[in-house]
Amino acid sequence: MSSVSENANLLIDHLRPLGRVVIAFSGGVDSSVVAAAAALAGLDSAIAVTGHSASVPEWQIDWAKRIASQIGIDHQIVDTREGERASYVRNDSKRCFYCKQTLYQTLATLAVRYDGAVILSGTNADDLGDYRPGIEAGNLASVKTPLADLGLGKQDVRELARHFKLDNAELPASPCLASRISYGVAVTPDRLDRIERAEAWLRGQGFSDLRVRLHADELARVELLPSEQDRLRENRLAERMNQFFRSLGFQFVTVDVEGLRSGSLNQVLVGFDLTRPSTSTSTGTAR
Repeated sequence: MSSVSENANLLIDHLRPLGRVVIAFSGGVDSSVVAAAAALAGLDSAIAVTGHSASVPEWQIDWAKRIASQIGIDHQIVDTREGERASYVRNDSKRCFYCKQTLYQTLATLAVRYDGAVILSGTNADDLGDYRPGIEAGNLASVKTPLADLGLGKQDVRELARHFKLDNAELPASPCLASRISYGVAVTPDRLDRIERAEAWLRGQGFSDLRVRLHADELARVELLPSEQDRLRENRLAERMNQFFRSLGFQFVTVDVEGLRSGSLNQVLVGFDLTRPSTSTSTGTAR
């Protein structure tokens, strides 16, 4: 087993021959480790690019700015406009593919401006074992995945983040807001905004890692760490949460007793054809 310093040198050496890179930079731990290694590799140029759209909460944009500044890498924020694509809005099982395809098309335009720079993502080795249609979009766009290529998984990446002394080394993973919406329910700016505000409210009450999932009929399903679920029963917090969520436009609110589970919406993919339109794609919001 390699030490963290050996993995750091391995990653830096892996990037050095690339010369010029454009990094798909969310501000999360994975892409931050790639950006930090690129900055240390002495490349001709390295730029971190953060996609901005309604599916990206503002706190993540703030983290991206903060970490890029800490690393000392050039940073750009670009509008990706995936919400203008009908294939993305309808939210079938390939939604992530269409989203990433839009992002990588934007990055490809930037790469040409930087003398044919190589596009990099923060995909790690453990991501390859999950349902990730976005990885397919990256493969088609010739995006390089240095962490996965070197066999570095989630735990390795966390260790590297600590090794590079990144401020987000302990930051929980937080996929885009669209990933909270159940397949077949249309992705709309209103729904994304409600999810962002609902999750911000929960964080404001002191909850740490969490998700607010949106299902058909405007049902909000809250996933919290099992160790934090009892807090909802204290000081009428569950009642306050229910009132606030309903004021946002959610019609039903429930707490998942199984707790936080990454990718829990993918469970419905087994045995279902979710590339077909659903009857739950209304874009309206009952208030």
